[in-house]
Amino acid sequence: MDQYAIVTDNLVKKYGKNTAVNGIRLQVKKGEIFGLVGPDGTGKTTTIQMLCGIKTPNSGSATVAGVDAVRQAERLGGKIGYMSEGFSLYGTLTVGENIDFFADLYQVPAAVRRERKARLLQFSRLARFIDRPAEKLSGGMKKKLALCCTLIYSPEVLFLDEPTTGVDPVSRRDFWKIVYDFLSEGITIFVSTPYMDEAERCDRVAMMHQGRILNCDTPRGLKATLPGDLLAITARPPRQAASVLKGHGGYTHVQLFGEDLHLVVPDAAKEQAAIREYLENRGIIVAGIRRVEPSLEDIFVSAVAVPALDQGLPARVKQAADETGPGLQGATSEYAVEVTGMTKRFGSFTAVNEIGFKVRKGEIFGFLGPNGSGKSTTIRMLCGLLPPTAGRATVAGFDIARQAHLLRPHIGYMSQKFSLYNDLTAEENIDFYAGVYGLKGERRGRRKQWVLKMAGLTGRERVMARDLSGGWKQRLALGCAILHEPQVLFLDEPTSGVDPVARREFWDLIYELSSQGVTVFVTTHYMDEAEHCHTLGLIYYGNLIALGSPGGLKEQNLAGELLEVETPNPLAAMDYLGKEERFSHVALFGSTLHLLVDDVETVAPEVIGLLRQGGFEVRRAEKVPLTLEDLFVALIEAEDRRLAEGGKAS
Repeated sequence: MDQYAIVTDNLVKKYGKNTAVNGIRLQVKKGEIFGLVGPDGTGKTTTIQMLCGIKTPNSGSATVAGVDAVRQAERLGGKIGYMSEGFSLYGTLTVGENIDFFADLYQVPAAVRRERKARLLQFSRLARFIDRPAEKLSGGMKKKLALCCTLIYSPEVLFLDEPTTGVDPVSRRDFWKIVYDFLSEGITIFVSTPYMDEAERCDRVAMMHQGRILNCDTPRGLKATLPGDLLAITARPPRQAASVLKGHGGYTHVQLFGEDLHLVVPDAAKEQAAIREYLENRGIIVAGIRRVEPSLEDIFVSAVAVPALDQGLPARVKQAADETGPGLQGATSEYAVEVTGMTKRFGSFTAVNEIGFKVRKGEIFGFLGPNGSGKSTTIRMLCGLLPPTAGRATVAGFDIARQAHLLRPHIGYMSQKFSLYNDLTAEENIDFYAGVYGLKGERRGRRKQWVLKMAGLTGRERVMARDLSGGWKQRLALGCAILHEPQVLFLDEPTSGVDPVARREFWDLIYELSSQGVTVFVTTHYMDEAEHCHTLGLIYYGNLIALGSPGGLKEQNLAGELLEVETPNPLAAMDYLGKEERFSHVALFGSTLHLLVDDVETVAPEVIGLLRQGGFEVRRAEKVPLTLEDLFVALIEAEDRRLAEGGKAS
């Protein structure tokens, strides 16, 4: 058992009648990155806290770094590091003082502290902020500082509990770069996350649901467990195609992704022609069908419950809408949002710089950008809460500067916290928002029934909001946000921490609302979420640097092509390749390396030759689909280089 840093056997934790962790068995090898994935409330944090000796299990055993974590928790001491989701930094202390505080706490020798602190500040890119108080840092910078404080004393096992929640992709990559750089010291990393795309970076992943481990393997191994093949279909109209395929008994997990749809079939080679014929016989134009690699979210949804997906949800929303009358009435323009040269300055600081875009009625528009890029300022202006310094914009036909008071009844807003009152029932929450929006009489009763039917809460009206699952809360919050029939709906990270099954149901609901003419404006840090949007806008330092559909942006080859290399020693191979300036942006993804290159066909032989010259075995080197995260980061890095060269902001 010496090769394992963590071993658990039948670990159980109960809170009253609720079993939070139900008999889990894990073996985590020394020096690996091990991921524990699953939605909020599934037992991830409880598991980590038992492994750290913070909570005592009801039964079972756990050994961490050679220490019995149940009976000898006090001996874990300096052997482990634990960065919780709400890791406590000292806001009034500077970056340097926070690191020094934790070095003192763990009695790190002075010489070791100096060397390690300098290294951490360099890797985290926090060196130039060493004298800035922690409370003045952005969310991403705070996460990196928290990691530095945890690594200053070199633990044998590092526990990271949802370390990048709410962090943009650029800061997330910086965070993981620090993690990878310290793997060479032999540290074992145990990370929990609700986001399946993040788990791709791990050597092995355990999928957790309702306190149990569903499956555990490498990301590639988990993807091989999908019962069938995943197809991506480009069809017009896409919503009608999705509805038709959902009515076919032989296909599962039919899901819209922007203008395309995905579904699982038993055998892609045998089914493609039949699917094309089936759709075309029903008046649907099929532009293309291709087999694609499943994501870990596809695997999770397949593993937890095929019947759990509420296939009747979109139909129920449509039926509820039909029963409530003619639906949403908008302005005469085909665009719900029109922005021209919109600028916002705070003194000499330009937060938003002459941005312009249009969003059609019924479109789902994804608005992406790092923390501090201008997203929140833009949304505040579009909601009529902040007047622009220059330029103009209309939302739902109203000028945001001159008609803000008229605009507000025509927009809805839902945050990631869902804005519900936990000590009120589902029905009382709806009544409260009906009062806020001034709904009265027959319309109030009609809209209340619409929300209950849409959310599937008929019969659950008197359940307290705090007792609803994440998916039910999410639907209730959405219902409250659109109770007054707004024409434009703003969603702020709407599926953060929600079960992937509930997330897919939520997006079915959003697509149905979109088909009824509701325009949806989504902000998110997570790229798998962005794939659901019809159009994406990327803002950086107040400038709109990319605009287009997810597929269109990838096809423009703005970032190049993605080369994936599999080698038995990826960490050392990454360090070796990184010494070459042209490969300095190589990234580690689990047991593989990712490189953005101009042309895979030309560069792959060079990379293979270079690695073999360095004594590395290359098992595989091939082109893989470019992810939105790769594109996002590449565009921002290109903009950074342009600005560093003195280019004028576009």
